[in-house]
Amino acid sequence: MQKAANKPAIIGSYHDDDVLFLLKDLSEVTLEDSAINRESKIQSGGHYSESLPIEYQPPKEYVDLFWKTLHEYKQKVALCVGVVAEQIYQLKGNNAILVSLARAGTPVGILIKRYIKMRYNVSLPHYSISIIRDRGIDENAIQYICSEHPDGNLQFVDGWTGKGAISIELTKACKDFEQKFGIPLDDTLAVLADPGYCTTLFGTREDFLIPSACLNSTVSGLVSRTVLNDTYIGKHDFHGAKYYRNLLAEDVSNEFIDVITSEFANIWDEAAATASQKKLEKIETGFLGMADVKKIQGIYEIESTNYIKPGVGETTRVLLRRVPWKILMRDPSSPFVKHILMLAEEKGVEVVNYPDLKYLCCGLIKSVKEMQK
Repeated sequence: MQKAANKPAIIGSYHDDDVLFLLKDLSEVTLEDSAINRESKIQSGGHYSESLPIEYQPPKEYVDLFWKTLHEYKQKVALCVGVVAEQIYQLKGNNAILVSLARAGTPVGILIKRYIKMRYNVSLPHYSISIIRDRGIDENAIQYICSEHPDGNLQFVDGWTGKGAISIELTKACKDFEQKFGIPLDDTLAVLADPGYCTTLFGTREDFLIPSACLNSTVSGLVSRTVLNDTYIGKHDFHGAKYYRNLLAEDVSNEFIDVITSEFANIWDEAAATASQKKLEKIETGFLGMADVKKIQGIYEIESTNYIKPGVGETTRVLLRRVPWKILMRDPSSPFVKHILMLAEEKGVEVVNYPDLKYLCCGLIKSVKEMQK
């Protein structure tokens, strides 16, 4: 395998020793479009990765809720990070290479790297790369990592699971990569929360709010979603992304990392014990959330399961980036959905009580065809 000519991008507000972005910098390219225009293109056969949503900048009340939630649940988040980090280190040791899936995986990968450095005094390499549903993983980025770390054992990291589309995409991508290049990859996805039962490596299966899901780039190093558009991305390029320098004043990315990191010493023993216990358990996957999704699809006569986004993190994304139709809510009194109720009210989206749901909530995307009738 030839050594890749690409290099990590000087992009984002994170420290270089926390993460290296294997992305092509498209900061000077206008890629943003309105939610309704993007939705029309996506639902007419275009792909969501070809453009970017306009970054939603929330009102003060919403940002205040982010901080309140972060401080209330910082130890819970830290424990989930610790449980995942301990499992990774027990499994792969000093050969582990953290590969977070941009963008939701990036802060999680940084936290796992920080935990292992504090706990074991080992600084694992950490890269952030792109994976795109129906388009696969950035093979140029994987080749770069493999050439830099020929003895490394890659560990893919994301924030949470919804119905499992990215887990499925990752498994397919790893098989394709091995067939092309003869290099086997571990397709186990490490996440903080796995409410969809999509992986065996997780901190919890509770559908709870990971506070970084509340915001967009301002809690993800000011890096956009990843882009795969043939106009700007050549065959040998990394997938692309933008650096939103204009949002530096609103950036809380490093503060979020520091708040969670400060809790690690309080949860070390519990995290190690929980991780050790998991080694003794037979952990099943089963993608149990898909039963909910199929049922919802039938009840609401939804054309594609791609328009159904279960779980707190995915429902938040629907409200921040897409054209939401309805929010199904198992328990509106849960502290983990306060921000969702606030966003739904702001955007005039109906919230429907739906107690028969494995997840706390589910976001439904509006059919543009129905809007145009």
